[in-house]
Amino acid sequence: MEHSPANDPHRRFNPLTGDWVLVSPHRTQRPWQGQTELTRSEKLEPYEPKCYLCPENERANGERNPPYTSTFVFTNDYPAVIPNSPDFASGGNGPLRWESAQGECRVVCFSPRHDLTLAEMDVEEIEKVVQAWVLESKELGDRYGYVQVFENKGEAMGCSNPHPHGQIWATDAVPTIVQREDSNQRDYQKGNLLLDCLKAELEIGDRIVEQNEHWVLLVPFWAVWPFEYLLVPRRHVLRLPDLTVDERRSLAAILKLGLVRYDKVISVDLVTDVHDLIARLIQQLAGSRPVRQLTAVSGDREFPALG
Repeated sequence: MEHSPANDPHRRFNPLTGDWVLVSPHRTQRPWQGQTELTRSEKLEPYEPKCYLCPENERANGERNPPYTSTFVFTNDYPAVIPNSPDFASGGNGPLRWESAQGECRVVCFSPRHDLTLAEMDVEEIEKVVQAWVLESKELGDRYGYVQVFENKGEAMGCSNPHPHGQIWATDAVPTIVQREDSNQRDYQKGNLLLDCLKAELEIGDRIVEQNEHWVLLVPFWAVWPFEYLLVPRRHVLRLPDLTVDERRSLAAILKLGLVRYDKVISVDLVTDVHDLIARLIQQLAGSRPVRQLTAVSGDREFPALG
């Protein structure tokens, strides 16, 4: 009996994690009477006086935002990790273990506009966001073992404020899944794992979404989410700060195209999690560095365009 991967159940191997993913394409034909999300009817204004993230407004902790005019970064007022967390040895009882966690969390306001998502911004404006990712990743990556850039978008994902923004978390420990992905790439003996995956995808062509001179946006062969992108540079790049100015501009351009496609497919606020478009890129490029002296860095920053 002939097998058709397009129609029959099968498993696909994820070479980054070493996991096998169950794929059941025939299940897309089943009738659906479950939950559906309503299209958002509320129209946001460019400025919201009660928004904690809009320019010149007072935040929840009493500090006031500056009159920023482009991408704006500040230290999260309610961070998941802090640099001065008590440093204690691992503890626990049998299999129930814990250890200390230290780090820093930053908030990235993409734009002063309360109603402007990343997909709706001009490419030149997105370049400023990319520049913020690069500079923050460099500064935090010099002191922490792991840097993660992500956006939780949409009420269903638990986004606490509708003003379009993302976050940057830096931690002294590298997450388990990222450790596994890093280890599998290091153990790959045939060359560069991601570039070999990219070569195979370009030859097949079915899962290519967008591409430009420096980047390819595709649906990974091992995708597990209903809508999932993998953004891969065409050359071997270790970290965001290693990108050239042209590569950063190309990154902004392809992000725009990919996010607009999401918005066209999904008529409600896109639920984006840390394994989606932006975060998947940063997982590949942020890299791991030795943990150095942990010192707090404060100060709010506004980012100009790329030079």
